[in-house]
Amino acid sequence: MDESSVRAVGWARSLPMNTGPKAARDWARAHLDSLGWTDSAPQTVDDVLLTVSELVTNAHVHAHSAARLVLAWDGQCLHVTVHDDASALPTPREPSRDGLGGRGMLLVDALADEWEARPCPDGKSVTACFRPPSPTERSR
Repeated sequence: MDESSVRAVGWARSLPMNTGPKAARDWARAHLDSLGWTDSAPQTVDDVLLTVSELVTNAHVHAHSAARLVLAWDGQCLHVTVHDDASALPTPREPSRDGLGGRGMLLVDALADEWEARPCPDGKSVTACFRPPSPTERSR
């Protein structure tokens, strides 16, 4: 592979436990604006922001950890990664009819083009990939 042809842009932010998911969404929206997605791919922006909210909430609520949020655009896919300090990997589960939670990873699974969770030496990282719609898909 010709390394000079590889281009990526990325941003990272740490979100301590006292930082709510709204701060994460606002921060992510500003970077999606810089990519031009709020005008060209508003549905994808909504999907990304909901995913950011779910992953950051999971880090705070289930991992009892700060969330390290990274957005990386490689020209084909926006990688949304949240790292936390817990080693247990998330899995989509059937939500109960009575429970208020338990739907976060089901939402991520439905919204993202693909996602994965990987163990890390100090916890785990969950990454969701989003591809913006092609110009022909946007004009429909």
